[in-house]
Amino acid sequence: MSRKTAIKPSDKDIIYRRRDSRKTSKNDDFSLLDVVDLCIERRVLEPIQALTKAQGAYITAILENVITFGIGPAGTGKSYVVAGLAADMLREKKIDRIILSRPGVEAGEKFGFIPGELEEKYAPYIEPFRDIFNERLGRSQVDYLIKHKRICAMPLAFMRGRTFKNCWAILDEAQNTTPSQMKLFLTRIGDNCKVIIDGDIEQKDITTQSGLSDAVNKLKNTRKVGIVEFSVEDVVRSGIVKDILRAYSA
Repeated sequence: MSRKTAIKPSDKDIIYRRRDSRKTSKNDDFSLLDVVDLCIERRVLEPIQALTKAQGAYITAILENVITFGIGPAGTGKSYVVAGLAADMLREKKIDRIILSRPGVEAGEKFGFIPGELEEKYAPYIEPFRDIFNERLGRSQVDYLIKHKRICAMPLAFMRGRTFKNCWAILDEAQNTTPSQMKLFLTRIGDNCKVIIDGDIEQKDITTQSGLSDAVNKLKNTRKVGIVEFSVEDVVRSGIVKDILRAYSA
């Protein structure tokens, strides 16, 4: 559990906003808006703790390898663990950015055109990570990091030509990638980069071969590649989720 400590706001804790588009003087550009909740709360967070042996193996694999695959059913904490670790690395300035990606495949539904800029269109695909980032970093800080592209959602279609440097790159729901999309994502790795790929091969929503299973088969004997498999017994979301998964696998 996190512990919150209230401290006296400093100058850096004050939020400013542009008061008027008509700038009247050098000193009139910004005005004091408010101090959040009258005092700033600083989170004192415990490191991410493994709740199962599989989560422990996953944490170790992520920290020790360049590429880590987390494979298994929903509710096992795959996304929570990697998002929490990545947020902590960003807060501690060990990396410059977190890159999030996910195949643009809906689970049996087609929502059609989504209005807005690219970030707005892609937001529904990374929303599950925001709750974890908010917990580890604070909501306002997450908004700031997203605005300044320190936390960046990047569709697979826009990966070509990019290089991942000084970052953690997370590919979620990777069972819905094609082999060519997976190859494209994996070959972006640059200096000081970790790539973490998670998914559940049993929840594939595409009719072609899964890039996740293909990559695991091709890279299982490659150095600096970790593969961690989760099972129904590793579900931590709730007891009934285990029962549901057992019922559907019977």
